[in-house]
Amino acid sequence: MMYPLLICSLVGLFYIFERAIAYSRIKGDTGDIFAGIRDSLLGGDLRESVDVCESYDHPVAVTLKSGLLRYGKSKDEIEKAMESVALHEVSKLEKGLWVLLTVANIAPLFGFLGTVTGMISSFSALSEVGLGNPQAVAAGISQALITTATGLIIALPVQAAYNYYNNRVNNFSLDMETSTSMLLETFSEIEASPAMSAAQ
Repeated sequence: MMYPLLICSLVGLFYIFERAIAYSRIKGDTGDIFAGIRDSLLGGDLRESVDVCESYDHPVAVTLKSGLLRYGKSKDEIEKAMESVALHEVSKLEKGLWVLLTVANIAPLFGFLGTVTGMISSFSALSEVGLGNPQAVAAGISQALITTATGLIIALPVQAAYNYYNNRVNNFSLDMETSTSMLLETFSEIEASPAMSAAQ
């Protein structure tokens, strides 16, 4: 069972670092992004608001850009476009998380399986040598328990990483949902003001 556990540890480490690098490339603060977009919109410059989105490598910016490019269309059409883009961005953010969750779940199971098979071997040896050589049996049991410890050692950091990354994805999702609603409110505010509508 140590070979499957080794594979689990390597896969877990790969996706922990891969997700860390992916999330580190996300630049910008949601508040700053929306503030820049809103200022440009209220100033009557739709093109500049799009440029603000393009200046950030952030899922919120990508989502809001899709709404800005459909400015002037119906509210439902704009909202559906942003929801579609947001779902795509979330799927990109969640890439590989299922692997981390799988590793966190199966690593202890491999460990327990190794312990069970090791115990079976130990008791089989006990039936052959009897109680005259307890050290040999104890050594087998000790080795069997190593797989359980190894599985837990692998699962704990992988589970922690999954929980952390999953929380980040949830925060991004909340930011996209909030920013989408705020952008639609800004559009309504612009349309309610004849002067800003004429400027657009």
